[in-house]
Amino acid sequence: MYALGHELAQTPSHKFDLSHMRVLLSALGHPEKRVPTVLIAGTNGKGSTAATLSSILQASSLKTGLYTSPHLVRINERIRLDGQPIADDDFAMIHDVVGRTAERLVSEGDLPWHPSFFEMLTAMAFEYFARHRPDLVVLEVGMGGRLDATNVVDPRLSIITDIALDHQKYLGETVAEIAREKAGIIRPGGVVVTLPQLPEANDVIGSTILNAGARAVNAVPYVPPLSPGSDDFLALETPDRSGLRLRYPMQVLDQQILVESPLVGRHQLRNLALAIAAAVELHHQGTTLITPASIAQGIRKTRWPGRFQTVPAAGDNPEYVFDVAHNPAGAWALRSTLSAAYPDAASTSTPRPVTMVFGVMRDKAMQEITEILFPIASHIIVTHANNPRAATPNEIRQAAARVTSGTDIEDAADVPLALHRAREIAGKSGLVVVTGSIYIVGEAMRKLSVRI
Repeated sequence: MYALGHELAQTPSHKFDLSHMRVLLSALGHPEKRVPTVLIAGTNGKGSTAATLSSILQASSLKTGLYTSPHLVRINERIRLDGQPIADDDFAMIHDVVGRTAERLVSEGDLPWHPSFFEMLTAMAFEYFARHRPDLVVLEVGMGGRLDATNVVDPRLSIITDIALDHQKYLGETVAEIAREKAGIIRPGGVVVTLPQLPEANDVIGSTILNAGARAVNAVPYVPPLSPGSDDFLALETPDRSGLRLRYPMQVLDQQILVESPLVGRHQLRNLALAIAAAVELHHQGTTLITPASIAQGIRKTRWPGRFQTVPAAGDNPEYVFDVAHNPAGAWALRSTLSAAYPDAASTSTPRPVTMVFGVMRDKAMQEITEILFPIASHIIVTHANNPRAATPNEIRQAAARVTSGTDIEDAADVPLALHRAREIAGKSGLVVVTGSIYIVGEAMRKLSVRI
């Protein structure tokens, strides 16, 4: 029951057909229609935006559901109620309900094949939330938008985060084509929260909003006017990097609040702006429990593990940074944030060496990602996640051939071996960066017993 496939293992014809999802949900009594939702699509930042908005809603005394993907350590993480993952017993029971329903539909000819892994989980999330009746559910699109299994809801508002190249095999080869898939979550007469994008994405999103008669909410007013080169980080009370925060004042609902987020990096400013704009829009729609104070509190209490998550050195263990950087935009975000948070690692006079543990899925832009990340490391250990889509160390080496000349690079058969070797190389004063696929980061955090 708990064997983990992946939604991309399905053929496109099996994956991309919302009519099949609607047949399954109809047989379940349309649980997706029994809870109000917010739907979030984008290439990068949708998880951070979802986690922040969910935390704001909880801080506003609203019973809150959150559905995200993929997971870091346990599949239960994907379905949360008031921040708590679905319990094993509930997961098993609802899996059984949805699974038996799907089998009956296939046997009766109402479905041509069994739903995909992601479709099953999405239906389970809807069923779980319908049983517990949260005030609002925040849904993160799995991939794309237009034909994603989550896109069967009628959301109170849609959010579109930053769009870049990713999943080209499924979504299109250009930013405009990918934006068209993401914009598929926009509803006729609906509300869309977004920010200015690349010009080709802007054109698609703007045209879709106009054609749908939707209303756009621009999150730009909630992006802080930080000057170039300003220090976005503030260490709070702790001498190590675990105390890093984004911190700045912001005018929200006619009151000034202190935005203080544990999600660090300039790229997070846009995600924070989207979450704040969405919260303000929900307030204007009548959810008046959302206040400036609850917005500030929710941002402060946001937890989104594996996104520039730091673990200080202890005993003989080095300092660790865990960050999911599975596409070029994510890789640039990590490189920028690492440079700002660890200036000694970027120093040319007294550099602090970086040991990098890296692995990625073979359908990702391996060459571009490695060209961005590998130059910042003095030693690289390439490894392989426990996933059929994972690139082998040899495949990663071939993709990175142009940037590994003169760089110490070695292979590790799995993540535990890679971590062991990284610890030997880095020593207790070194810095180990674990990055690439979420599966690499998740396996490393599980092996090191890092809190998620």
